[in-house]
Amino acid sequence: MAVTGVSIFPASLSPVIRRDFTPLVGKFSKSKNSISFRRLAVSTEQTQTQTQTPTPTTTATPTPTPTRRLSEKSEELGEAGVAASDDEVEQNGRVLKEYFERSKELISRSDGGPPRWFTPLECGPPLKNSPLLLFLPGILGVGLGLIKNHRRIGKIFETWCLHIPVMDRTPFTDLVKLVEKTIRSENNRSPNRPIYLVGESFGGCLALAVAASNPDIDLVLILANPATSISRSQLQPLMTLLEFIPDQLPFNPPNMLSLMTGQPLRTAIESVVKGLPLQQTVGELSQDLDAISSYLSVLADILPRETLRWKLQMLKSGSAFSNSRLHAVKAQTLILCSGRDQLLPSQEEGERLCHALPKCVIRKFNNRGHFLFLEDGIDLVTIIKGASFYRRGKYLDYVSDYMLPTPTEFKNVVEDNKWIGTFTSPVMLSTLEDGKIVRGLAGIPSEGPVLLVGYHMLLGIELVPLVANIFRERNILVRGIAHPMMFVKKDNTREMLPDVSQFDTFRMMGAVPVSASNLFKLLSSKSHVLLYPGGMREALHRKGEEYKLLWPEQSEFVRMAARFGAKIIPFGAVGEDDISEVVFDYDDLMKIPYFKNQIEKLTSEAGNIRTDTTGEVANQDVHLPGILPKFPGRFYYYFGKPIETEGMKQELKDRDKAHELYLQVKSEVGRCLAYLKEKRESDPYRNLLSRLIYQTTQGFTSEIPTFKL
Repeated sequence: MAVTGVSIFPASLSPVIRRDFTPLVGKFSKSKNSISFRRLAVSTEQTQTQTQTPTPTTTATPTPTPTRRLSEKSEELGEAGVAASDDEVEQNGRVLKEYFERSKELISRSDGGPPRWFTPLECGPPLKNSPLLLFLPGILGVGLGLIKNHRRIGKIFETWCLHIPVMDRTPFTDLVKLVEKTIRSENNRSPNRPIYLVGESFGGCLALAVAASNPDIDLVLILANPATSISRSQLQPLMTLLEFIPDQLPFNPPNMLSLMTGQPLRTAIESVVKGLPLQQTVGELSQDLDAISSYLSVLADILPRETLRWKLQMLKSGSAFSNSRLHAVKAQTLILCSGRDQLLPSQEEGERLCHALPKCVIRKFNNRGHFLFLEDGIDLVTIIKGASFYRRGKYLDYVSDYMLPTPTEFKNVVEDNKWIGTFTSPVMLSTLEDGKIVRGLAGIPSEGPVLLVGYHMLLGIELVPLVANIFRERNILVRGIAHPMMFVKKDNTREMLPDVSQFDTFRMMGAVPVSASNLFKLLSSKSHVLLYPGGMREALHRKGEEYKLLWPEQSEFVRMAARFGAKIIPFGAVGEDDISEVVFDYDDLMKIPYFKNQIEKLTSEAGNIRTDTTGEVANQDVHLPGILPKFPGRFYYYFGKPIETEGMKQELKDRDKAHELYLQVKSEVGRCLAYLKEKRESDPYRNLLSRLIYQTTQGFTSEIPTFKL
């Protein structure tokens, strides 16, 4: 276990007052057989210096520049981009054990005073101008529910966790006042940064109650299985039972945990270690199970009978309090709900809250339990990034607030979409400065700004291999200009829209809503930008329109590129006709009244972004064509020679000159498509069967040859 620790100060003291308060600063250091806690003397002067003006050191992390290449991510994110992800992989399967181990240490050192905030020492230092995150714990009240996420959230948030001592009896309404006092003080200190309230179970009720009382403060709520549904919970019989159990009878929290989860304790323990490698011996596995079982006894200290009875009653009152004030909650809200929560009907409750709250979106985790943040594979930062919920100011900026994906996040994206690469074995070609065509992506410039302009395949199926291969081979993240539909929440007024969570991967990989301002920001920050002038009309083309460029008449991007001296790289992608065929297109659908009505309604909800355009490309109606799959062929990508715009800013102010260059780019894209369509005919491995035979003899990791260049 890594060296970790906490700094603790009473929550009843405002953060401004705490500048004059000498906190206890502790470090956990692990010896061979035990964990010791050292108290470090910290003077008031030192504390003020540390909290008010951090000394610039090599650990201070600058504000990230989202357009840098990934080789620079260690500069942007400290070690969060690499080390944190690796640590999580190593610790998965042992998180619950570590949670109870740390909880035991924390409660044994607590002075039994009032609720208080603490900051785990592994959190930070955060990025410049990072928002404040307040973690509000569940019924256990320890405040370590984010233990698996501490390193990562500590890089992008100033993180405070609420600790409620075991014997504390602060009523729910007083806890609300305590959190209110903190957020008001912090809002006065930094009025332009949002404050995140991450509430788990009971903490979700607390977060909602605070948000209802403070609609004028910029709050962002992230609620994991909020306990607002306690009245429909399996805990109801337990509440009744506790009222009648005589105090003389023995009380065993581990058995109580088994009762609460509805499963035998051993099943719960086995689920904790399910991620251990299969090659481990039975003896090693048994030792791990015994160790975890011994740490569950810490529940006896965390939840003695009187404390459990008090907290269940407070949970009931807190749920009623927050439910009665839902109408007053105006905060941006993200609800995370588990499908296998045996304590609460969390997914049903998540849907209810999502309809009741005006700025609410939901993410479902169907195979997860109640303690979501302690489960393997759950990364809070990844969830926040995918939902576009991270911002440093009053409004989300898709460029400056963006964070690069970590190697682990990228690996997961590739794994989730590896079937595309497996079936299509993409061939990537690029053009060097001397005009030579080479296999690979060496022809794509390393330094931005770069604007990749090309043809959109049917349903945009070429996107994942394109972005993934550039990311993997050149260490460059391409930021895609995307349809606004991918960023719009489905609600009562937009019932036809697809669930926005389907596009989380695209947002995490850098997609931004199409707009002149976003293109301006990306090019000004020297990004590599992916642009499809044909847009949705090209991606949802009609029968017989494969590889037809359906671009607007006016030059939409040329002068913007010239303003920043961006290199324009025309490219073509072919292969859609080798994997599928459109058999029922837009024209066919519009002849059927039911489909016509659905298409018109969906298009109205999604919004037409080409209202100022005439011609066929203006027809951006959203629909899903009928597609007949084929035995898979192969995808081919060809990136042409970069077109320089450096020094052409003044020249391209002339509309005719700009249009000339626009037509040149379009012509180059057409040439790339024609080249690929011709050359693929001579590819002996165009068919999936021939590729499988080759890999069977040469190895499944070997690169499959293609046509001669």
